[in-house]
Amino acid sequence: MMNNTLQLDSPVGPLFLQADDSHLTRLSFTPQNKDYPSQTSHPVLHKAREQLLAYFRHEIHSFDVPLKFSGTDFQNRVWQQLQQIDYGQTETYGQVAKAIHNPKAVRAVGSANNKNPIVIIVPCHRVIGASGQLVGYGGGLGVKEWLLKHEQSLNNQPNH
Repeated sequence: MMNNTLQLDSPVGPLFLQADDSHLTRLSFTPQNKDYPSQTSHPVLHKAREQLLAYFRHEIHSFDVPLKFSGTDFQNRVWQQLQQIDYGQTETYGQVAKAIHNPKAVRAVGSANNKNPIVIIVPCHRVIGASGQLVGYGGGLGVKEWLLKHEQSLNNQPNH
């Protein structure tokens, strides 16, 4: 299994993508190593790059890049649930915990959210504190706020 990498410059700073032969395995704000080319012909990385650029241009609201997670069963359930949060919407950690049928696992949901290996596409930025405040984000709260405003900027416009 080959590990392929790509660096993508985005409105929220550089993004670092990794894929195996058939799935995106990582999308993060920090590189795992120093060798991230800015171009690649790898089909999964190419598709992820194109969809991320379209997302930043407000052309798409969801992604269909094949994903592969490596985490615990609980983390995988959380990451799958994050993908159910609609574009431009937010949920609290408690709502996510209830949705995965484990309402007392609010802190564990927060921990899984923090370990999300595929940011933006698996929208951990859409999870907020119970008070409605933005809390914790691997890319920084400024990036979380930017992503939410980016998505919500189209919510009040017709035909979206």
